[in-house]
Amino acid sequence: MKLFSKTGLGLATAMAVGFTAPASAETELTMYYPIAVGGALTEVVDGIVADFEAANPDIKVNAIYSGNYDDTRVRALSALASGEPAQLAVMFSIDAYDLIEQDLIVPFEEVATSDADKEWLGSFYPALMANGLIEGQTWGIPFQRSTIVAYYNKDMFRAAGLDPESPPTTWDEMIDMGKALTNGDTYGLMIPSTGYPYWMFQALAIQNGKEVMSGDGLTTYFDDPTVVETLEFWKSLSTEHGIMPTGTVEWGTLRQAFLEGQTAMMWHSTGNLTAVKNGASFDFGVAELPGNVRLGSPTGGGNFYLFKDTTDEERAAALKLMQFMTSPEQAAEWSIGTGYMGVSPAAYETEALQAYTAEFPPALVARNQLENAVAEFSTFETARVRDGLNNAIQSALTGAKEPAEALAEAQAAAVRLLSDYQ
Repeated sequence: MKLFSKTGLGLATAMAVGFTAPASAETELTMYYPIAVGGALTEVVDGIVADFEAANPDIKVNAIYSGNYDDTRVRALSALASGEPAQLAVMFSIDAYDLIEQDLIVPFEEVATSDADKEWLGSFYPALMANGLIEGQTWGIPFQRSTIVAYYNKDMFRAAGLDPESPPTTWDEMIDMGKALTNGDTYGLMIPSTGYPYWMFQALAIQNGKEVMSGDGLTTYFDDPTVVETLEFWKSLSTEHGIMPTGTVEWGTLRQAFLEGQTAMMWHSTGNLTAVKNGASFDFGVAELPGNVRLGSPTGGGNFYLFKDTTDEERAAALKLMQFMTSPEQAAEWSIGTGYMGVSPAAYETEALQAYTAEFPPALVARNQLENAVAEFSTFETARVRDGLNNAIQSALTGAKEPAEALAEAQAAAVRLLSDYQ
């Protein structure tokens, strides 16, 4: 399979010429970045950028918050198409195939050429590199990265006669505990089905023993019997077991619903951790997701990408910025300030993050879950393939279609979209 089979571009033409030039005086960078979990994360980004500019007075960084991941992709690519300067962006880790296909980004092996640069490329958790490593080259650098974790209200566990230090580790335990925790206006569990439903569904499918896509971005398995069974299970949490609301559960308001006691357990990004910690008026815990056939969660979040249409000086400056923002000290600050994980083992060896995790062990859960994590759902034509899966999930959960029918339609659409890349 040729990486650029649809456009006919060869891999060599997708690469920029390597360089060794240092950043020149007055180099200006524009960086787009998303926030998908709410909270004051822009302040954390602004603080890190300010520290970088103070240490590098010859580089000015325009860090532009641009909405959620989808909004950021649209805004950054629109800016590039209209000729506005943009040298780098934090975008979905799963956008890599599409960005390569559109010939918009360069592999980091073309710019990170020194021994120190190569050491930096090898410093990240392998599970977080999986979405950015395509055909032997690095197209994305982990920054705003996550796994899905289970938040739970320990006070509600105690009131229901459950051990607050023993959250569910299996689907059966989740159902049994969910029933004990469902009471009046409080549900035992909420799993969001808007925003990023495919992400939650991928977690459930992995736990049921089946991936929803191949590793080369060319094949989906939406209509596999095990995948269909997975969606039937998700639906059964409300229709059969009564531990979750019927219909859809809103991604954007779920954290507040948890803080207000509307649910005893929720699945959400670890990127919400600091906001939950600051907002909870009750004792809460964080756990790895429960399993069925196996444990598992997809990774999630955003990677740094370097746009192709940049000068040597801009690339040198952008590389310096990315290395600063992913350095152990800054990664530790980012993790503490947000809840996203530190992207390298070295981040957890810093004095700051060691002290923080000793005081607040939930900050280690998402990192520990990397042992059972897989790459987030990503294919060629990722956005359109993903939309088909999202629609199928929501159709099934709302009762508009049966899970098998909805997933068969999503699979047929994915096959059509991916046929040009076979």
